[in-house]
Amino acid sequence: MYYIGYDIGSSSVKVALVEAETGKKIIVLHEPQNEMEIVSLHPDWAEQDPEIWWQHICVATKRAIREANIEASKIKGIGISYQMHGLVIVDKTRNPLRNAIIWCDSRAVEIGNIAFAEIGQEKCMEHLLNSPGNFTASKLKWVKENEPEIYSKIDKYMLPGDYIAYKLTGAITTTKNGLSEGMLWDYKENKVANWLLDYYGIDRSLTPDIVENFTNQGILNEKASKESGLPVGIPVVYRAGDQPNNALSLNVLNPGEVAATGGTSGVFYAVGEMSTGKSTRVNNFVHVNYELETPRIGKLLNINGAGIQYRWLRNNMGDETYESMNRKASKITIGSDGVVVIPFGNGAERMFNNKNIGTHFLNLNLNIHNSAHLFRASLEGIAFSFVYGMECLKDDNATINVIRAGNDNLFRSEIFSNTVATLIGHEIEIYNTTGAVGAARAVGLKDGDYSKFGSSITTNDHVMTFLPLKNKEPYDKAYQKWKQELEFILTHKK
Repeated sequence: MYYIGYDIGSSSVKVALVEAETGKKIIVLHEPQNEMEIVSLHPDWAEQDPEIWWQHICVATKRAIREANIEASKIKGIGISYQMHGLVIVDKTRNPLRNAIIWCDSRAVEIGNIAFAEIGQEKCMEHLLNSPGNFTASKLKWVKENEPEIYSKIDKYMLPGDYIAYKLTGAITTTKNGLSEGMLWDYKENKVANWLLDYYGIDRSLTPDIVENFTNQGILNEKASKESGLPVGIPVVYRAGDQPNNALSLNVLNPGEVAATGGTSGVFYAVGEMSTGKSTRVNNFVHVNYELETPRIGKLLNINGAGIQYRWLRNNMGDETYESMNRKASKITIGSDGVVVIPFGNGAERMFNNKNIGTHFLNLNLNIHNSAHLFRASLEGIAFSFVYGMECLKDDNATINVIRAGNDNLFRSEIFSNTVATLIGHEIEIYNTTGAVGAARAVGLKDGDYSKFGSSITTNDHVMTFLPLKNKEPYDKAYQKWKQELEFILTHKK
């Protein structure tokens, strides 16, 4: 028997099949082969057609079944991971009314800022553990203000994972996890934050019904079966945003454990106890194992401009691969001979209170510096942004005992991983797992045995551990120089 997991990202849709009994990976693949388009009609906007997500899921599912050479009838459950904070709106016929406004879209920043000021910091932090910010609720308010004809036709709003669950089951539902990602969950009252909807003038009836995680959230209908190749009647058991799900995939479930991601954006996600947030730079969400008796909260520090910086260099440097870039970078000394890269060119940064400071290449000497210096300085700049983010997390009372990361993207670079581990003074454990694998394995958590789940990951998926290097001084010197340049920009950026 098997479980299937999906991870709906902004660049591709990943699918994984695992053995139900052991959690062993059978196959992991993604669609499309090239990256999905992000529509940006205006600066700082980012949209995608949600139907494209579904089409890629169907193609990827059929491929996975065929290439794994298994019988589809032996797939017994579905788990969903998805890009957080997005907004999908549908009419009464269940058709999307517009493109989804996705996580890296910054159009609602000012709406959230005004709400935070008018409602008041005390109420927002006590009830939401966050500012309303540039999240799903504020994006829905943007539609109401700027596209009133579309808003008037809305029957339900959803997070991206809710939309995929609907396409599979025909039922429109959401979760506490999802509502917390959209700033729509009141932790103090343990219910939907209808007072925020009222403040925004949004009809309460637009909120879907809530289902619990690790339970039957709806079963696959005939239409979805025909389109995807999955058997009719199997349940959707689990759904979570990509960062809480990434944490689950890495066995980050208890206070003091931290999951790190180094993809297009960078993330530290630290699990803690319930507590009122004190910093709007760190966001607090319902973790996948949240219970009233043991309220596990995920403290998320997002670094919007991370891997996209290194990808931009690769795409604009001719025939370079990441491997060749890393190799050239390794020949340059720590500190990149004075070159500094400030890598924040991917929209507003929450850890700078939603400032959009852009990417900066500083101190270039055209007589001595070459592309290898840019490669090293970019890796260092991204690593330094992680270190800066860790300082923000600790300022928000996060406890750090262990850091775990997937064996992909930036963490494949020794320069990046050694720099982060050395400067933060913690080991970084690397695991060979993915969000889609984690979502598939989560289907088997119906019995709530997290210890068995975690021990399987530790035993089967651990790849290596980066230890802090003994000679910290050159790293610290380079970081302080980078931080000085960053703080100058922050001070003078309007």
